[in-house]
Amino acid sequence: MEMKLGFEPIRPLRQGLCKANADLGDKSGTGSNPGSLLASFPMSDCLTLILETSTPHASLATVEPDGRVEQREFTSDRSHNAVLFSPLKELLDARRNAAIGLVLVGSGPGSYSGTRVGIAAAQGVAIACGCPAVAVPSILAVPSAQDGGACLAIGDARRGSFWTAKMENSDTPEEPELTDADGLAARVQAAVAQGTPVVSFEDLDRFPLPAVLGRQVRLEFPSAERLWRAWLASSAQARDRWMSRAPQPIYLKPPHITPAKRSWLVTPQP
Repeated sequence: MEMKLGFEPIRPLRQGLCKANADLGDKSGTGSNPGSLLASFPMSDCLTLILETSTPHASLATVEPDGRVEQREFTSDRSHNAVLFSPLKELLDARRNAAIGLVLVGSGPGSYSGTRVGIAAAQGVAIACGCPAVAVPSILAVPSAQDGGACLAIGDARRGSFWTAKMENSDTPEEPELTDADGLAARVQAAVAQGTPVVSFEDLDRFPLPAVLGRQVRLEFPSAERLWRAWLASSAQARDRWMSRAPQPIYLKPPHITPAKRSWLVTPQP
């Protein structure tokens, strides 16, 4: 039995759901399979909630059982946690008597804080409603990727490195790869030569590309509605893979941590 939105008491959560929605600090991807929980919901009677917050141009959407989509958009540079909840409350209040059967959330790559805020909010709604939260790569929700054709996304991984990710058939066949400036130029050149669209979420001035290549990069942003379209267009294998993992941001590399100058502050003394 699903929980309906409103002021009804929240029913107890299953152990499997709590395990599947593990803390974001656990990058192991272990935990129960959200797909097993998803299978228990009568999706034809339920609302789907989608959150896409991996860029400053964030959006939320609900999908009715009949397929109607309503989207809210907002812009926030580094304060998604302060801006997200007003449009989210507006969407959910308008559907106070609707049961949510699935929450989809963009997993990036993108804004580190924005993506984590979106995933935390998605997990919070999923826990409250007793339904699964599933993370889907945000790069699949850009306009150039909507037809399922091949596409290359690029981004700035900071500290002199960059990332690239291939998309095709509404899926990411490989994990994003890190490279240096020369490697980035080579990958963009190869994509352009093959007629493959190249897109980025970020200011194109970030990329040390020759002018002729830089003009080939399209500035595009994902949206919640397009994330839903990507979910619908994806294969059963892709969905199973996403559902088998606890929602996590796509981490490009471990966080940079500066070692303590006074090691005795963190190292136990005999």
